[in-house]
Amino acid sequence: MRFGYSERCLDHDTGDRHPENPDRLRAIRRGLAKRHGVEYVEAEPADREAVTAVHDDDYVDELEAFCADGGGNWDPDTVAGEATWNAALSAAGLARWAAEAALDGENGRKTPFAIGRPPGHHAVTDDAMGFCFFNNAAVAAQRVVDAGRADRVAILDWDVHHGNGTQDIFYDRGDVLYASIHEDGLYPATGELTETGEGDGTRATVNLPLAAGAGDADYLYAIDEAIEPAFDRFDPDLVIVSAGFDAHRHDPISRMRVSSEGYALLTDRIRSVADGVDAAVAYVLEGGYGLDTLAEGVSMVHETYDGRTPVEPDGEPDEKTESRVADLRSALEL
Repeated sequence: MRFGYSERCLDHDTGDRHPENPDRLRAIRRGLAKRHGVEYVEAEPADREAVTAVHDDDYVDELEAFCADGGGNWDPDTVAGEATWNAALSAAGLARWAAEAALDGENGRKTPFAIGRPPGHHAVTDDAMGFCFFNNAAVAAQRVVDAGRADRVAILDWDVHHGNGTQDIFYDRGDVLYASIHEDGLYPATGELTETGEGDGTRATVNLPLAAGAGDADYLYAIDEAIEPAFDRFDPDLVIVSAGFDAHRHDPISRMRVSSEGYALLTDRIRSVADGVDAAVAYVLEGGYGLDTLAEGVSMVHETYDGRTPVEPDGEPDEKTESRVADLRSALEL
């Protein structure tokens, strides 16, 4: 794969004990150093026009001034420093690069993956939250739509937390589908199955909150029985994966049971779904707070595109998963 990366993203200083810290990117780089076929690309940071396409001008101005004044705690969880402004623009620019590179035809072993930070999927139109300042995946999707590169973009968010910001930005839009598989009841307590969009965006929001303890078989069942038919109906030109790795069974802040091999299986399934609708695919890093499991998850995505065949899981999906998928299919009229 080709990984979008910038040293500027390391300058976003959240403090010694914050789970979202520069060591996340360092761990990913160490893990990828053991794999072959890895290439790094440094893209241009996003400009103000790109971020104000999905965020309010006043919020962007306030964030820039906050960082210029030295930063601090934006909220109890979301910490900024002077360098956060440039890091956030860089992360958004990397996501934009990934989307554009995918639409330029980079696929297979050249599939683009933006490994920037801070992450983005909790950032709403007019506020930062949940470690996120600019919604990187949303910036990327909006950019390619505005440029006429894609008529429809689908965003699949497999982070353990619901991407409330991405949903918020596109909830009434018919040209961007947002789909999330997340742990039920976890921060930020959004993403109910009944949240399916409104107006032009009716049935273009797909939420599947899974019970704590869901593992590989549950996630694959969700892709096969809910995500794939929703994407088939939507027929996107581009799929952006908001790729968090905090549903891993050893991540310190979730209760899900996805294995490292599970991320390879998810990658393989999404590649097949995208191929089925003739869509390009790009990956954008979100969460993942166990350094070893984060590095292993990203490496599994890379190895899958590098030709490794994932091993199918033992076991079957839980009855709770089957029931929730059935309810979602009914809500979306799939």
